[in-house]
Amino acid sequence: MNPLRLAAAALAASAALVLLPAAAQAEPWPKEYAALGDSYASGTGAGEYTDPQCLRSDLAYPRLLAHGLGADLAFAACSGATTADLLAEQLGALDAGTDLVTVSIGGNDIGWTEAVAACLTPLADCADEIAASEALIRYQLPALLDGAYAAIADRAPSARVLVLGYPRLFNERSTCGALHQPSLAEQVRMNQAADLLADVLGEAAAEHDFTYVDVRDSFAGHAVCDDVPYLHGLRYPAAESYHPNALGHANGYYPAVARAV
Repeated sequence: MNPLRLAAAALAASAALVLLPAAAQAEPWPKEYAALGDSYASGTGAGEYTDPQCLRSDLAYPRLLAHGLGADLAFAACSGATTADLLAEQLGALDAGTDLVTVSIGGNDIGWTEAVAACLTPLADCADEIAASEALIRYQLPALLDGAYAAIADRAPSARVLVLGYPRLFNERSTCGALHQPSLAEQVRMNQAADLLADVLGEAAAEHDFTYVDVRDSFAGHAVCDDVPYLHGLRYPAAESYHPNALGHANGYYPAVARAV
């Protein structure tokens, strides 16, 4: 078996043991689990895709969590999804019987792809693009999240909802890859923007009585350019660039969300 699948299977078994008392009850919880969101939820970057358009992966944290819980999974997350896409295309995964929802959304609403691309350009300054993303995080994203979270609560009124955050991408100590970009100074600024995004996501989740799952500590020491990265750097196919790899889902996202459950 592939070593990454072995790691994922081992972690799933560990979570199942932790959750055994709940599973042993007459009515196990959760029974119906729905995973919503963007590429960080679909598993883009983890490989073994079951959907070439949405890049849903069997190694993504929703699959690992569903296996560990023994729950039925409605896997609606899709690469590239915005809050508008979630409202238009993913709410069908929810109903009154949904017990648990995880959602990772917001990263595609803030111009982050453009900011990353600018910071990868040699001899260019990406400060303006980062500042533009931060402005969207502060002044537009809260309302977008409010609409998405309210719709989730309306469609799945009995569900516990876990809002998954995003990791910091960089270690702020080293560069790697053919371009050796972004610079250390740009890494610091991009991580600061990631911290701002985490704050806004956490506040929006709290306003709806959702649980915010902060994954930054889970990825600490495993950023792009670290010895054992949980995140891809610039790579082909380009859609996988700066997304969690299989280890990022198995050792980063999955333990964090399993603890929250």
